[in-house]
Amino acid sequence: MTQQVHRYTCDFAGKELVIETGKLAQQAGGAVTVRLGDTMVFATATMSKSPRDGINFFPLSVDYEERLYAGGRIPGSYFRREGRPSEQAILIARVVDRTLRPLFPKGLRNEVQVILLSLSHDGEHQIDMLGIIAASAALAISDVPWNGPVAGVRVGLIDGELVVNPTHSQMEDSLLDLRVSGTADAVNMVECGANEVDEETMVRALMLAHESIQPVIETINRMREEVGKPKAEFTPFLPDESVIAEVRDKVYDRVRDIIINHTDKSERGEALSALRDELLAEYEQRNADAVAAAAEGEEPAIVSLSDVAEGFEAVVKEAVRQRIIKEGIRPDGRGYTDIRALSAEVGIVPRVHGSGLFSRGETQVLTILTLGTPRDAKKLDGLSPEETRRY
Repeated sequence: MTQQVHRYTCDFAGKELVIETGKLAQQAGGAVTVRLGDTMVFATATMSKSPRDGINFFPLSVDYEERLYAGGRIPGSYFRREGRPSEQAILIARVVDRTLRPLFPKGLRNEVQVILLSLSHDGEHQIDMLGIIAASAALAISDVPWNGPVAGVRVGLIDGELVVNPTHSQMEDSLLDLRVSGTADAVNMVECGANEVDEETMVRALMLAHESIQPVIETINRMREEVGKPKAEFTPFLPDESVIAEVRDKVYDRVRDIIINHTDKSERGEALSALRDELLAEYEQRNADAVAAAAEGEEPAIVSLSDVAEGFEAVVKEAVRQRIIKEGIRPDGRGYTDIRALSAEVGIVPRVHGSGLFSRGETQVLTILTLGTPRDAKKLDGLSPEETRRY
């Protein structure tokens, strides 16, 4: 079998990024490897031929398979085999999912799987943002309908300077760990940890991140034009717009009144649930009447109750949004700058080494502490250079 390997390169913050396709997983919808330094990630994207029955959501799954052979290591478990995904692997899968999911077309019910696999890790170049690039490239050249491409990048703040794609060793001295992904036009995912970085620096970091991913997006677009497959046709499962409009006309004013008059969360929820049940009961009765009135052999005009429920949720969302934007009032009565009541207590639990309770409104966090020696630190078995964690 003749393999035609396509290799694309671009400058990614002063380093060569290499994307290849055509060598591995040729039966997948799209498959690529992405390499930066000696870190290499493999990604595939595949969509089912038909929609999954009986669901009202988009069945996308994004999995990152971390393999310690990528770093030349043998797993430290008793059986010396890979076990369940590490915490870091789960977080990488989630950050990729959050980037990809908003760009799929509405109403898609075909199952889509994006699988990432670590092939090599040099201990310096981090995998998470390369995973976003690999998944984006695989989807872009596949037959899966998708409104990408996207790319991701990390920005650090080291010695007062913003650094794009800092290595693991550089991140030890960074005050900022900013991960950004986006399209050619806008940012669509941000995740950040920082040590009191000022707002102006954060804005500059976001702008720098978006600027830095442009060469990668241009490269993926070129790949799509040259080797991409035609996008598959699919049947969108969208609610009936006439039903949505009818539901809005029926209940918008009542929903708005509930939101205005019930600032307590539980009371507001009960009032909205009662209105929703009343609305569904009305349409159930209408459907029953339509069936009874239909002549023999005539198809009754049945209204989908799922469309009614979806229309009601859309009305609630619109009413909340409009009140916030136009009146500056949130559902619980707070303005833009108001915060919930805060409180903190310690010594909640007896005999333990430490305990504390933090409350913000109705949200509470109870923390219980146990002190140990350095020998009690948790051993990490992953590709990150971090070997232990003491908390």
